[in-house]
Amino acid sequence: MKKLFIVMLFWVSITSFAQNYSAINDILTLLEEKRGINQNLENLSVDNKKFVLIKDFPDHTERSFIIIKGKDATYVEMFDDKSNNETTSNVFSGDVLRKKNIVSLRADKLEGKKIPIPVTKTLLLTKQKEILYLIDINSRERWIDEKAYSKK
Repeated sequence: MKKLFIVMLFWVSITSFAQNYSAINDILTLLEEKRGINQNLENLSVDNKKFVLIKDFPDHTERSFIIIKGKDATYVEMFDDKSNNETTSNVFSGDVLRKKNIVSLRADKLEGKKIPIPVTKTLLLTKQKEILYLIDINSRERWIDEKAYSKK
């Protein structure tokens, strides 16, 4: 009787585990996508792409853009002051280097003039639910592809 009970318990645990395996696998895949792990995006082109980051603060709004065209890149910072509705901007230009899923941006010109300390960004290219993101490795900020942002 004990052997039959143990065999039945073993059989029930195996069948329930097999049913939950696909759900566990889906959850792990989603978590890997969120982390940017195990994504092979080497063949995905980021040429002629524009990525957007918007931060809203009580007194101002910051909008930043990264525009990639081949090996050249443009980094734009726009500041919207809420008290007087003024907008100021900084336009940096430089180059971009890509190795696998890592995109490195080095902008060494401010509105066409060389600057002593370039603006650098190291970004991880990820894809979640068919939307491209660049995740800043240092600050964990998420830059969304402008085409996906404008659809919303």
